[in-house]
Amino acid sequence: MSPETDQPADSGAKTGTNKTRDHFNRLTKGFPALMADTAACIRFFSRLPLPKVNAQDNPAAAPDFARISRAAPIAGMAVALPAAGLGMLLGYTALPVLAIAALIVVMLAVTTGALHEDGLSDVADGFFGGSTPPKRLEIMKDSRIGAFGALALVLSVVLKIALLAELWQRFDPADAALLLLGGEAASRAFIVWQWQQHPLARPDGLAARFGKPDKTCVRQAFLFTVPFLLPAAFLLSLPGFLLACLLPAALAFGIGQLADQKIGGVSGDILGAIQQICALGFLLGMLMVP
Repeated sequence: MSPETDQPADSGAKTGTNKTRDHFNRLTKGFPALMADTAACIRFFSRLPLPKVNAQDNPAAAPDFARISRAAPIAGMAVALPAAGLGMLLGYTALPVLAIAALIVVMLAVTTGALHEDGLSDVADGFFGGSTPPKRLEIMKDSRIGAFGALALVLSVVLKIALLAELWQRFDPADAALLLLGGEAASRAFIVWQWQQHPLARPDGLAARFGKPDKTCVRQAFLFTVPFLLPAAFLLSLPGFLLACLLPAALAFGIGQLADQKIGGVSGDILGAIQQICALGFLLGMLMVP
């Protein structure tokens, strides 16, 4: 047998082994950085006390969203864990599902410090209370809540309680908790997408101060969302799963377009509103069909 016919199988096996080893090494080297990025997102988007997770994590550093925004869906899932866990435990008690849903909403707001709810109310006040982009931005910056903002918050909370009550009524509490986590993760991916897609309306605002995600961050954010949507893919019907994914995407796109018209781009408040509305859209989509 000639050397030419003798070597390829062995060298091919070695090449395949080396490629597998290199791929594994890249994954393991990137995992600490992903953990650090996730920790930074959790600290920014929530009130959860999180200690330093590894050597690459610096709790005192300002967040760099040009890098860490890729981990926003993972952080969104982690931030929603206390609420989902509470809902799962209470779901096995005799409490009415409306009470369980209300407590879940309260826990979500407490965990995040109502950060995204504040954005939703500011957007409603600014978009519907101002007649020009500068006036709308001025209203959105005002810490006081107006009639439009109050109405938006009431409608959002009432709708979320009703949808979560139906979710806990229709599914086993553990399954309902997994579906809730999927929606919270996906809503953060849509934040990253619209943040990257649109100009920043306020050059000195929160959305501009700590960097802006690029297309790579957007791709990674959606990639990291996929595992959290797997329970929905198995638990929901195909129409329900498609609606749960497509409806919040359409809502996020629409809010981004509206923000361009109203204030010339996105801001931190817009991103908060996107999270709230996309989380509602996910619940609406999955529950619209049997």
